[in-house]
Amino acid sequence: MRNKSILTEAKQIERAVTLIQLGARLQVLESETDLSYERLLRLYKEVAGKSPSKGQLPFSTDWFMTWQPNIHASLFLNIHEYLNKVAALDEIDTVIKAYRLYLEQTEAQGLEALLSVTRAWRLVKFVDNGMLTMTECSKCGGHFVTHPHEIGKHFTCGLCNPPARAGKGKAAGALQLH
Repeated sequence: MRNKSILTEAKQIERAVTLIQLGARLQVLESETDLSYERLLRLYKEVAGKSPSKGQLPFSTDWFMTWQPNIHASLFLNIHEYLNKVAALDEIDTVIKAYRLYLEQTEAQGLEALLSVTRAWRLVKFVDNGMLTMTECSKCGGHFVTHPHEIGKHFTCGLCNPPARAGKGKAAGALQLH
């Protein structure tokens, strides 16, 4: 029995280190491990080389509805949903794996990753709690993050119907629409 608790603690430490390396906020670590606050704080300082950010986690769903963040959130959530179907992982491990794949995809496209691991984790919580959902675009058939009351058969995603100034700026993460 003692060996099991040591393995469980080792797994939790490994999970916490991975989350810290991905840039997760301390509140995510507290929520996803059974490690004490003091232990997590020491671990955070050791791994990140600095104290964790202070303040509340973002709680609004609004950020996920703006044009570029919505595309990034939708990419992440599609990866997450796929992994949920094909892999038997703990929820936080699915978030970690999906986030790593999201980072690979944005890097492969030469885009800045707009979604932090903390926002990705929060996005999954919003979906789990029915505050956000995925809706199919009536034009391209892709699935995008929306509010649950979105009318599905008339929904058009931000890629099919981008805002007027989309892709015009040189800001990192801007899509080049040709």
